[in-house]
Amino acid sequence: MTTPSEPQAASGLSRRGLFGLVGAAGLAVGIGGGVLGTLAATRSGSSSAATYDFFGAHQAGITTPVQDHLHFAAFDMAKDATRADLIELLQDWSYAASRMTQGLDTSATGAVGGSPEAPPDDTGEALGLPASSLTITFGFGPGLFDDRFGLENQRPDGLETLPAFLGDDLDLKKSDGDLCIQACADDPQVAVHAIRNLTRIAFGRAVLRWSQLGFGRTSRTSSEQQTPRNLFGFKDGTANILADDDAALTDHVWSSDGWLADGSFLVARRIAMRIETWDRVRLSEQERIFGRSKGEGAPLSGGDEFTDPDFSGSEIPADSHVRLAHAEQNDGVRILRRGYNYVDGNDELGQLSAGLFFLSYQRDPQHFITLQKSLARDAMNEYIRHTGSGIWAIPPGAKTGSFVGAGLFE
Repeated sequence: MTTPSEPQAASGLSRRGLFGLVGAAGLAVGIGGGVLGTLAATRSGSSSAATYDFFGAHQAGITTPVQDHLHFAAFDMAKDATRADLIELLQDWSYAASRMTQGLDTSATGAVGGSPEAPPDDTGEALGLPASSLTITFGFGPGLFDDRFGLENQRPDGLETLPAFLGDDLDLKKSDGDLCIQACADDPQVAVHAIRNLTRIAFGRAVLRWSQLGFGRTSRTSSEQQTPRNLFGFKDGTANILADDDAALTDHVWSSDGWLADGSFLVARRIAMRIETWDRVRLSEQERIFGRSKGEGAPLSGGDEFTDPDFSGSEIPADSHVRLAHAEQNDGVRILRRGYNYVDGNDELGQLSAGLFFLSYQRDPQHFITLQKSLARDAMNEYIRHTGSGIWAIPPGAKTGSFVGAGLFE
């Protein structure tokens, strides 16, 4: 919890957050609240939908079974924002997130329960929809730990802007950010609703820097989930860390350092795929590049999808993706992947603007850097380029009655 000198956790939205909801036209009256963590039942009709509690030891949206849709957003704090503004924003975001993940509006008055003479607190496009497994995950970028908010001595080791990698063609306007929000749901409208309303709540304190929609998960975090396929048509994330593998999560995902204990580090990479070029490559060459069969997903050394690759022979090429990304070839480094396919229409050449929005969680950013440097020799690089990038510290889950990131301000 915050110290006596800091603003206390909000019971409902703060006045500043409320102003963000209604805009400059005026404040809504009669906003309801309720203490964080004491939420009503989900809306009528949503009782059969899966819900994930916002509060807990770890933030939801990391080991949670990967949902079908993503809306990811990065924000920069306003130029004149203060430490108190940052704390208040995190309190307001936590309150709204704890409601939306249960299928509720952002406040008790919501989309239709407030004054008819004022803009509603909630935009309303999720009215009547179930929670749809919504998870909302917050992160803190390197820029948050400068001298603006008194956090310069709290920066976690390794939280630095990622170095340049081979194949980078980064759009700096679609990279980085002081804060990030990952909203995942089984209904795209529910995920978009979450980011839309959290952006409104940030009014006057933080501004949206960039965002990305994703569909079609490209990994699994549960043994009950089937391995999905990426836009190259191959199974993706076969060897991913799963939620029930406590030892692997402890060794490779969860941090144990200071205020970040039980949190992690998130890396996001927007990877554009040269779809049309790839589609003209013969099947045998596609499989050689991946190091797996396209149909079954089995390693070229034999077996089925979940057979460990055998790198002792020549069946799996030295420059194949599976060989270069495998833990055996990278001093045991593993990451938890949680990426999504994306299609953003056509580019200026009339080709698909499409690819993979790569998301990975790891306890040490150096683990991702090690893997990415190894992949510099990947034969797949001829067909991809990295156009966006970012890294964030993911704080542990919020305690009931508190807010995400509270430990940073103790």
